[in-house]
Amino acid sequence: METFKKLKAYYWPYKKYFFISMFFLLFVTGITVVYPIILQKTIDDVILKGNYKWIPYLAFGFVGIMILKGITTFVQQYCGDLFGITSVYRLRNELYEKLQFLPFSYYDNAKTGDLMSRLTADVESFRFFLSFGFTELLRFFLLISVSFGVMFYYSPSLTFVTLVSLPFLAIAVYKFDKAVHPAFRGIRKSFGKLNTNVQENISGINTVKSLSREDFQINKFNSSNGDYKDKYLFTSDIWAKYFPLMEFLGNVSVVTLLAYGGYLVMNGGLQPGELVAFYSLVWYIIWPIMNLGFTINLFSQSKASGERLLEILEVDEKIKDHDEVIHVDRMRGEVEFNHVSLNYTEHDEAALEDISFKAGSGKVIGLIGGTGSGKTSITQLMTRFYEPTNGEILIDGKTLDDYSLKSLRKNVGVVLQESFLFSSTIKANISYGRPEASMDEIIEAAKMAQAHEFITELPDGYDTRLGERGLGLSGGQKQRIAIARALCTDPSILILDDATSAVDMETEFRIQKALKNVMSDRTTFIIAHRISSLKHADEILVLENGKIVERGVHDFLLKNNGPYQRIYDIQYKDQKKILQAQGR
Repeated sequence: METFKKLKAYYWPYKKYFFISMFFLLFVTGITVVYPIILQKTIDDVILKGNYKWIPYLAFGFVGIMILKGITTFVQQYCGDLFGITSVYRLRNELYEKLQFLPFSYYDNAKTGDLMSRLTADVESFRFFLSFGFTELLRFFLLISVSFGVMFYYSPSLTFVTLVSLPFLAIAVYKFDKAVHPAFRGIRKSFGKLNTNVQENISGINTVKSLSREDFQINKFNSSNGDYKDKYLFTSDIWAKYFPLMEFLGNVSVVTLLAYGGYLVMNGGLQPGELVAFYSLVWYIIWPIMNLGFTINLFSQSKASGERLLEILEVDEKIKDHDEVIHVDRMRGEVEFNHVSLNYTEHDEAALEDISFKAGSGKVIGLIGGTGSGKTSITQLMTRFYEPTNGEILIDGKTLDDYSLKSLRKNVGVVLQESFLFSSTIKANISYGRPEASMDEIIEAAKMAQAHEFITELPDGYDTRLGERGLGLSGGQKQRIAIARALCTDPSILILDDATSAVDMETEFRIQKALKNVMSDRTTFIIAHRISSLKHADEILVLENGKIVERGVHDFLLKNNGPYQRIYDIQYKDQKKILQAQGR
């Protein structure tokens, strides 16, 4: 029950629905046990004694009891469902909210399909137990205790003889629970992997088709699906082993009841009606115990699901505001790195090592280097997507954690190489970081990003709805909308992470020309593979293996005969050959 104790804060505030449900369950249980008593009275006091005039009254009374049971059952089940549904509504909201604030390091290893499975199937499994499982557990104890009391009233000796096999049934149920819980946890994990497989395949369908890897994906899915099937079959095997045993032990009680009860009736120690009532009552004990396997099944599934939900809820939010953070509307944008190093995990090699530089307000800093040299890592530290392992980062003379995360990220606009657009209108995508932006401000941002022209040519202009991940636009068009989205927030610091890689040279030139005015009053970091994107930078940092190996302006670096010169020669060697052939 440790899992349910940890999740208590999500369902206990709605305990009134639970207690109302339990209150009416008392009535339902009481009415259920009345049936055998009415049957006993009908046989012993009416039929055997010839008092047939009471039959109509008993019939009407029985109908009235059935109506009353129907009403109380409705209220009990409705309140139980209300308890479960209301509880997981809050739980699902908090899980989603938690995912919004988890650090990037969590998503480095998390699988999208598995997270989706937790927010859907696992939450639903937990809800079902809250709505139904708790009620069944209480029904189990109530029905058994009340039935046992009535049986003991009729015949103490027959009660003990009949129930002699029930401890063995309880042991079988306990062993079943110990076996089935880890099996259901395995099912949940396997289902998460299956979801991940489907999500990755649908997201990457273009890659799959372009490389003709349909057969590979089918085999990969078959493997995941096969593992899911095997996990379920293993669980079914546990059911198949234990359920017949539990049924056998239950029927032993029935056989004992009929044998010893028949003996008592023949010797006058028990009335025939009491034996019939006894037979009904013993099933009110046996069936709950046997159904306890189903309830334990629910409990095991919900416990496994609850554990998976707690894995998200208990993740430490390493990057968060401390108690005395600063809230600022606008920063000057002066950035300083002092001996900064970064290891993504303690076992990884350093992504950045002893990085130091200072970018004055309004300056343009270029970052260039090979793949994995640390360019993006520098910008991810500036937005506190990750925390530095060593050193400190300052903006306007204050460390990053002095600012609230909202203030910091509001003042740092980021355009990533892979532009993600939401399934919404172009207008909503551009104003996503600043929903209160006016239409004029949205259009101005689009113009600066060289996106206004193609947007106005679309059938619905800025009201055009985009498909998933911006489906329907070219890569260059998506990048320009992403640039417009960053500019619309009017950030103090602008980070362009290879933001023009998907546009042609002419469009890149127009974007750069338009951005010159934008960069004039904000600090800009440009990550690029094309030297043409960095030539105008106030300082260019050349990185290799997480270290700054060169720094300076374009002309200085060209004369330095270092890594920057080699990159320049590689990119412009064809152009040099053409000029030499033309005699220039």
